[in-house]
Amino acid sequence: MIIDCHGHYTTAPKALDEWRARQVAAINNPSAAPQLSELKISDDEIRETLEKNQLRLMRERGSDLTIFSPRASFMAHHIGDFQVSSTWAAICNELCYRVSQLYPDNFVPAAMLPQSTGVDTASCIPELERCVNEYGNVALNLNPDPSGGHWNSPPLTDRYWYPIYEKMVEYDIPAMIHVSTSCNACFHTTGAHYINADTTAIMQLIEGDLFRDFPSLRFVIPHGGGAAPYHWGRYRGLALGMKKPLLSEHLLKNVYFDTCVYHQAGIDLLTRVIPVDNILFASEMVGAVRGIDPESGFEFDDTKRYIETAAINPEQRDKIYEGNARRVYPRLDALLKKKGK
Repeated sequence: MIIDCHGHYTTAPKALDEWRARQVAAINNPSAAPQLSELKISDDEIRETLEKNQLRLMRERGSDLTIFSPRASFMAHHIGDFQVSSTWAAICNELCYRVSQLYPDNFVPAAMLPQSTGVDTASCIPELERCVNEYGNVALNLNPDPSGGHWNSPPLTDRYWYPIYEKMVEYDIPAMIHVSTSCNACFHTTGAHYINADTTAIMQLIEGDLFRDFPSLRFVIPHGGGAAPYHWGRYRGLALGMKKPLLSEHLLKNVYFDTCVYHQAGIDLLTRVIPVDNILFASEMVGAVRGIDPESGFEFDDTKRYIETAAINPEQRDKIYEGNARRVYPRLDALLKKKGK
């Protein structure tokens, strides 16, 4: 199988955008907030948005299954309070669950958390429990910066995050460390904020000793790990200077990188620097980078082409496409085995 570990419902029906706009507009006037019953999205509308977009591209490019979560830039945890985030997360998670029910062989859901700046992270647990127990989610997305580019939350190694980690260990599910929209004009959302966050997460994990407390905790760092693989010597040197173990022990037993890197040279570097056992196939198709690369003639986010051309052997390629994902996402592995796959 070819398992894409990084997909978002970026093409959700317009009714979702419209309901969200009304919710945001009513933040200072709760009596004007839209009711949940006013959001109406039919199964046919969901099918249309996927058949023309993600599902069409999966078929054309030859991928089989996508771990599918709500649109990352729409999480927008900096907007409103916890109640606003909670309502919005519940809606988006239910929509991804419906996708997985309509196309059970193609999509499996991952949860968005109802994070809110300064709020106890234990407040996220009921929604996470619902997503795992009722919706069959195999992972979650964790926003390390709910402020939207101002970075006023503690680092990922702080005990502030421990309630979520404890639940992750209990459920044996990984988290993709994924920020949302930047509301800081200094940081373009997808070109700067996303890559900054990936790199920042790596450095926070190096500085701390989180995996001593949670040896089975697993994180996926998206977008190829941000700048970290390109500067791997810097991070190895910094870790040694801090008297930390080698990164192969300190980091790589718990941290994985996806292949949302949109050119051949980037994938070549990733597969040379990072052990293949720590690389998961992903495309984030119909996402941050859309359109045709004039140098190759193919779409930037057609990442399977880069993996096929990379200087790795068939066994390594199989690990990136399927084996590593089944190991990092054991709930997904169990689901596939139940289906005889």
